[in-house]
Amino acid sequence: MLDAFARFPRAPLAHLPTPFSEMKRLRAALQAEGHLVPRLFIKRDDCTGLAGGGNKTRKLEFLIGEALAQGADTIVTTGALQSNHARQTAAAAITAGIRPVLVLLDMVPYQGRAYRHSGNLLLDDIMGAEVRIVPQGANPAVFIKGAIDEISAADGKPFFVPTGGSNATGSLGYAAAYFEIADALDALGIANARIIHGSSSGGTQAGLVAGAALRGRGPAVHGINVYRGDHAAMKAGILSLARATAEALGAPSPADEAVILEEGFLGRGYGMPTAAMIEAVELIARNEGILLDPVYTGKAMAGLLALIRTRSTPPEEALVFLHTGGMPGLFAYEEEFTGNAKG
Repeated sequence: MLDAFARFPRAPLAHLPTPFSEMKRLRAALQAEGHLVPRLFIKRDDCTGLAGGGNKTRKLEFLIGEALAQGADTIVTTGALQSNHARQTAAAAITAGIRPVLVLLDMVPYQGRAYRHSGNLLLDDIMGAEVRIVPQGANPAVFIKGAIDEISAADGKPFFVPTGGSNATGSLGYAAAYFEIADALDALGIANARIIHGSSSGGTQAGLVAGAALRGRGPAVHGINVYRGDHAAMKAGILSLARATAEALGAPSPADEAVILEEGFLGRGYGMPTAAMIEAVELIARNEGILLDPVYTGKAMAGLLALIRTRSTPPEEALVFLHTGGMPGLFAYEEEFTGNAKG
């Protein structure tokens, strides 16, 4: 079945397979609260390498592969100011000898002192990426088209990577990752499991769902919405992308019920902190020594904790938390954690 990926151009960018380990101390901490807790595992896709790692690296293997196959000399992509995707895309482009142009949207109404200077933005600058800021209220499509037209007019060959790398090409990365996770569970003799992860632009969840369709058996895929208030539209978009990815792989088309998307953890909006996120980040750091992020994995872990605390998942079903990276974002939200240390 893995032969299905061989016909797609692919650039070797990620450190694979990423670590897969059990979170025994977190489980004990939750048991001490009086909960029935399943076995808890973590898939460390924050360890993919490439300028701090993260889930986008898997997608970029296929996206950069396609760009190189087309003879591109410039990558143009977009995201929020603190975009993990933009940071990894810049690194991927540099590794491939391609110029990165980042069109970043000032779209998150967070007013922290470091948000517009530190975190991923600092890393973008260190790598020498060309950063263009789209002001609040402006049309991002105009800025993106302007960058692409400017490159083309100078006889360049631009290649556009969508937000989050979330198209059928990028989603191939997580279709392949599904096999990596399912095989790790098989090796441990675990037949009943669920993958929990933060879902935003949709490519990670769509890829996992397509991978499940291709493999035919394995863990369920359970996304936590950390991106959009329009939950139904987001779920429909993920399903559409999962079907497009499955079609590209020659896999069966995923059914409607294959897309499980949990709401209730977004808070006031994308990139806006929540008390549950802060509690989740600190709980994991203090029990497992693992750093999550404020935008994606912190809220996703808050979702996983809620599923356990409300007994929404059976205790015999192992849970695998997919750590999609984003730790540099902690430095952009320092005010949320300063003074939160418990004596």
